[in-house]
Amino acid sequence: QLFVFLQPVEATDDAFWDQFWADTATSVQDVFALVPAAEIRAVREESPSNLATLCYKAVEKLVQGAESGCHTEKERQIVLNCCRLLTRILPYIFEDPDWRGFFWSTVPGAGRGGGDEDDENARPLAESLLLAVADLLFCPDFTVQSHRKSTVDTAEDIHSIDSCEYIWEAGVGFAHSPPPNYIHDLNRTELLKLLLTCFSEAMYLPPSSDSSNANPWVQFFCSTENRHALPLFTSLLNIVCAYDPVGYGIPYNHLLFSDYREPLVEEAAQLLIVTLDYDSSTSSSPTVDGTTTGTAMDDVDPPGPDNLFVNYLSRIHREEDFQFILKGVARLLSNPLVQTYLPNSAKKIQFHQELLVLFWKLCDFNKKFLFFVLKSSDVLDILVPILYFLNDARADQSRVGLMHIGVFILLLLSGERNFGVRLNKPYSVRVPMDIPVFTGTHADLLIIVFHKIITSGHQRLQPLFDCLLTIVVNVSPYLKSLSMVAANKLLHLLEAFSTTWFLFSAVQNHHLVFFLLEVFNNIIQYQFDGNSNLVYAVIRKRNVFHQLANLPTDSQSIQKGLQRKKKTPEPISRTNSQDGVSMEGSRPAAPAEPGTLKTSLVATPGIDKLTEKSQVSEDGTMRSLEPEALQPLPEGNPPSAVNDGEPWSGEALQPRRDRRRLSSASSSGQWTPTPDWVMSWKSKLPLQTIMRLLQVLVPQVEKICIDKGLTDESEILKFLQHGTLVGLLPVPHPILIRKYQANSGTAMWFRTYMWGVIYLRNVDPPIWYDTDVKLFEIQRV
Repeated sequence: QLFVFLQPVEATDDAFWDQFWADTATSVQDVFALVPAAEIRAVREESPSNLATLCYKAVEKLVQGAESGCHTEKERQIVLNCCRLLTRILPYIFEDPDWRGFFWSTVPGAGRGGGDEDDENARPLAESLLLAVADLLFCPDFTVQSHRKSTVDTAEDIHSIDSCEYIWEAGVGFAHSPPPNYIHDLNRTELLKLLLTCFSEAMYLPPSSDSSNANPWVQFFCSTENRHALPLFTSLLNIVCAYDPVGYGIPYNHLLFSDYREPLVEEAAQLLIVTLDYDSSTSSSPTVDGTTTGTAMDDVDPPGPDNLFVNYLSRIHREEDFQFILKGVARLLSNPLVQTYLPNSAKKIQFHQELLVLFWKLCDFNKKFLFFVLKSSDVLDILVPILYFLNDARADQSRVGLMHIGVFILLLLSGERNFGVRLNKPYSVRVPMDIPVFTGTHADLLIIVFHKIITSGHQRLQPLFDCLLTIVVNVSPYLKSLSMVAANKLLHLLEAFSTTWFLFSAVQNHHLVFFLLEVFNNIIQYQFDGNSNLVYAVIRKRNVFHQLANLPTDSQSIQKGLQRKKKTPEPISRTNSQDGVSMEGSRPAAPAEPGTLKTSLVATPGIDKLTEKSQVSEDGTMRSLEPEALQPLPEGNPPSAVNDGEPWSGEALQPRRDRRRLSSASSSGQWTPTPDWVMSWKSKLPLQTIMRLLQVLVPQVEKICIDKGLTDESEILKFLQHGTLVGLLPVPHPILIRKYQANSGTAMWFRTYMWGVIYLRNVDPPIWYDTDVKLFEIQRV
């Protein structure tokens, strides 16, 4: 009720303004309840000078608190209340374009030193606010442990302390772990919430491909103007990576004690990914784009990015720091997978999406970290949780963003040879997943999960098919031995994608067949010896390859192929795929509950924009191929994926009965397949290696079957294990790897995804709920 003050009030009327922050018993939830949205908007429209004064006064109180060091309980209470009030009001300032510049204007007489300086030196309100919050985050006895020996000492002067000695947690660059103090955790969480709200101005601007419009709040906060940038970056990173949600391993302890650390860790993770929102495709700095010429710290290098958080992140290099970060992220990502014998006895974290974005940023901005991750089989501790999330979210339309980030990370990792090599490690962890039981390696797990996503995910995932198969192509030259289950899955995908109906129904569908043939060629040419299961599966399904080689190209057959699905509306995805029993203890992937909120995403670039091709030389080094040296993919490169709202072209493997949706979305339904178009790519199908293999092995296998009256697979497999095709196959083709390349399209995608996650996850209090955000739409499933 305080808030309805439509008559202008003088800024000097302290008695009036002080009542906003004097109350001792408020929490942030109380402030949200006491200050309704309608009243904030009313004051903004009817009495703008009062809203301006309120903001200015609240910032002034924070600045005073930072100056004095908040030694009394009363001062701390005022700081927290101003903090909550600003968190409540800021989104309503951002949603109105006329107000957006307000915090960047100077307030007369608001210089750092009070009224005695010239107004020239006055800082914009936003800068004063950000610097005060930074100071308050390292305020002894308020947010950090005091280093005073006794109470007799004078209080530490907040301006003379070296905040690097007050880093919140041991880890990167800091060895001392301060004793936990839940009051400090609570206070830090409130201040970080205010920072996140300041940075959220980005939510109120529509998505644009122009990367020059950097977020001014983040830009200033992560610049050299902020003397606490290094200790704060380190504190946030260490707080996240050191967190162990299971704690002391006592079952149910999370139900008995409130965990004050978890909200702080979530806030820290969200703040980190927002401050690291930086488009690396536009920067030339080697520390970020990972060109390995010279060491990262050569004098000749251009300076790193102005964003100090990105700069510090890209310069972490000690092995023990990498180990600490990787172990921490892997521990937290695996937490939702931890199965215990007592239901609900272990705490499950909810911020895995923020962790995935953070892991992405680490790999994208720090190539040494990426190589460290791939150096040992620790990368599998990241892979398994990602595959778990992908499999679990495949039927849920509200988790499309999670599917994309998981696939993007695997695409980035798959560009490095070591990733493919690591996948050969046997998979023994038994995480309950809704997939067929198999015995094999991590490569088998990856293929089986990808097959499940393609055949039983929802239609919005179709733009990801290119990415999924690109990952399989990238790792295929290194896979020593696929299980029978995985080999059958790959052939089932080829069968599904090479039906005439599917090939002729959209301009880019044939690319999927090209990717799969490339997988088979890589394995046959480079890993024939251990892959008798795959060779056997190819022989059993040889008719699929013969049908591809004899694909009809005349108009009549094309039309007939397109008609074929009208008669059999049964989805292709289920046919011939004996899935067998799912793993014990697993739940089927569930669609979203009706009414679940989700945020829209911008389109992601097509695979040709997302990756660049590199050729692997004899010695294993990669060199980037110039575009003209490449065989272009046949006509009709995929248009970039259509926005989340419209699927890409019919429902991939689950044909609709109405034919209107089958035409490609790329040209408003005008595209139709022609004989010339089919010929243009059919002639390039890389079938030679497989045809040669069939020509040599099929007669031999048939002879064994006739001679021994065999119907038994194991004998044939034994024969194939000892067979060889040395000298009989065409000369091996060079290995082509499609490496992820940074581009502004994905940078924009990450921005909308990240803010969408933050919007939906901050429900208590609902900071942005019902405000006019422009970066994405809020939709109900």
